[in-house]
Amino acid sequence: MKYFKILFICVTLLNLWSCDDDFLDKQPIDDMTDGNYWTSEANVRTFSLGFYEHFFTGYGSGWTWGSYFSGQSLNDDFAPSNPPQWTKNVPTSGGGWSFTYVRKANLFLDRIQQVPLDEEAMNHWMGVARFFRGLEYARLVQKFGDVPWFDRVPEPEDKDYLYKPRDSRTYVMEKVLEDFQFAAENVRDEDGEPGLVVNRAVVLAFMSRVMLWEGTFQKYHEVPDANVQKLLEAAKWAANEVMTKFNYQVAPDYHAMFSSLDLAGNPEMILYRSYVEGVLTHSLLSYVNQEAQTGASKDLIESYLCSDGLPVSLSSVYKGDKGIQNVMANRDPRMYDTFVEDTLRINGVVSNYSTTGYACDKFLNYDIKDDPIATNAYNPTDAPVIRYGEVLLNYAEACAELGTLTQEDLDRSINLLRGRYENGLPDLQIIGGQPAVNDVVYDDPERDPEVPAMLWEIRRERRIELVFEGQRLSDLKRWKKLEYTDTKENTDINRGAYIRVEDFPGMKNVTLEGDDEGYIIPAVAEETQRPFTDPRVYLDPLALDQITLYEDNGYTLEQNSGWDEVE
Repeated sequence: MKYFKILFICVTLLNLWSCDDDFLDKQPIDDMTDGNYWTSEANVRTFSLGFYEHFFTGYGSGWTWGSYFSGQSLNDDFAPSNPPQWTKNVPTSGGGWSFTYVRKANLFLDRIQQVPLDEEAMNHWMGVARFFRGLEYARLVQKFGDVPWFDRVPEPEDKDYLYKPRDSRTYVMEKVLEDFQFAAENVRDEDGEPGLVVNRAVVLAFMSRVMLWEGTFQKYHEVPDANVQKLLEAAKWAANEVMTKFNYQVAPDYHAMFSSLDLAGNPEMILYRSYVEGVLTHSLLSYVNQEAQTGASKDLIESYLCSDGLPVSLSSVYKGDKGIQNVMANRDPRMYDTFVEDTLRINGVVSNYSTTGYACDKFLNYDIKDDPIATNAYNPTDAPVIRYGEVLLNYAEACAELGTLTQEDLDRSINLLRGRYENGLPDLQIIGGQPAVNDVVYDDPERDPEVPAMLWEIRRERRIELVFEGQRLSDLKRWKKLEYTDTKENTDINRGAYIRVEDFPGMKNVTLEGDDEGYIIPAVAEETQRPFTDPRVYLDPLALDQITLYEDNGYTLEQNSGWDEVE
């Protein structure tokens, strides 16, 4: 039961449940309708698949690649020549303030109860529906903070419910936690082909992600009436359930997880999106193979540890950054599975250049890179949606944030990731609450002084393990660290490789710090710099048409702080 097949099957059926409630009054004799659809578990299953593409985008489809690679290029991993700027204006419409999938999940919950199912099946599908509702509310809260909580499909005449005010994020996330807890208790361990459908492990993995995100956001943003302890304990519990109740393992081949034509059987895949040549494809492979790409920042490159487990500023085996061979010598093995390790790609020298010289090949399948399917939007490589490696990171971070982190916790999480390679990094140790390798305590001189040394190393592991997987920006938001993205204050995110002009004849449109040699400076003009001066961007503004809609019906929808006087 491949994902692409079941998705196409449900597209037509799902159009039956649009937001037009008048449709429910129509009863064509020979068509499937809301009135005669809810008769079997098979139909319930088909309806559930209509949530998949919304929540599990993978590498997207066609000329997209989801949130992978440059999908969140506001972060400090990338050094664009024209950095994307923080939102300055309130949108007239759109912006993500939509409750379509909340309504869809509530409709699902209501209609399931009409289906003749035994108790186990009923609870399973109620759990699936509540899982999707929880995911959508988590998305809304992360974007907007306070949002109205809807737990049923409103009647058109019930305006007090339709236009209810925003509930506090703490209240909403308490409800989201209840949804996840119900799903974790009732969704089946297996319900189809492993890795392609929602099961209990999928629920738990996302639960660890969502609860860690919200727990740390509430902590660092000092949210009123915060439930930090409860949320972080839920994140730790969910991750531990995956780690102890299922048989996932760290995959031995890091690169293959992101470039494989078939992820079936990969021991690290909790959920992935399956692509098929000529049917469902994307363009990420083409981007990292043939096109000019936004390069990794010097800041990211220097965040990779050396092979002795120490930061570049402390390691005796670090060769420096003069030349790609020196940069890549004696480093974390994941670096070699993420970047082109033997050459810099410079504008004017090659057409598929990088803005910083450092080129990503994390998603490149070398066996097909010269085939037609590796070009344009024809790429069929499978995409991880959520994997065991992230769950291990979620567990370690939750332990650290709770103040309960032990050596055993590190050994069953981060050190498993470090042990992926035969000659991987030495284990991360905790000695007196401080990070250590080979029984020697260390403290990275580049550490943010506001972040404890042990937590700094756990966050480093997350950055490296999940690099270019679309999570860095959201991590910076929950840690309240968007200042890292300021290209004026953090100059290393506007620097690339150190090169000499004479080594790259034909080079063009490349600016260096020096005349004949120096670091590449991707964004040159003052007006292209990206300062971070306004904390309002931790939350998105509500579109003006939503506020007007409330007003036109005699109700009030409050704008987010800092955005209420912005045009």
